[in-house]
Amino acid sequence: MQAGQQTNQGSFGDVLNSQFDGNPTQAIQPSAEQEAVAGLMIRAMVQAAKSDGKLDDAERQKLLARLGEVSADEQRFVQDELNAPVDVEGLARQTPRGLEQQIYTMSVMGIDLDTQQEAQYLHQFATALGLPQAQVNAIHAKLGVPAIYR
Repeated sequence: MQAGQQTNQGSFGDVLNSQFDGNPTQAIQPSAEQEAVAGLMIRAMVQAAKSDGKLDDAERQKLLARLGEVSADEQRFVQDELNAPVDVEGLARQTPRGLEQQIYTMSVMGIDLDTQQEAQYLHQFATALGLPQAQVNAIHAKLGVPAIYR
């Protein structure tokens, strides 16, 4: 750790914000729990991107652009996730209580909701997370993407 860096002080949002404030010596280092949540968020984006059975170059570029600058270890993690099968139930089981909306939101952000397979994936994931349909539609509305429930 570099001089001036803080460790594990702050919320997940504080950690993220500290990474983008332009002063790397004041960056807050994430805790192991925060790292695990970040991994789940990436997994949610990747699984959604693969949910229609294909991951074309445009989707891959969109996903990588959302991740920004990543280390070699992070690149390997993403590549492993890209090669792993989609596991809606497993991802839902790994999602900590209270973070269901955030992890679901990352799945929505990982795709251009334009196929029936993607809508089905989001329905299955929302159901596995126990999210009510109205809440799911509210997330979609905030993100400006089509609702999956009428």
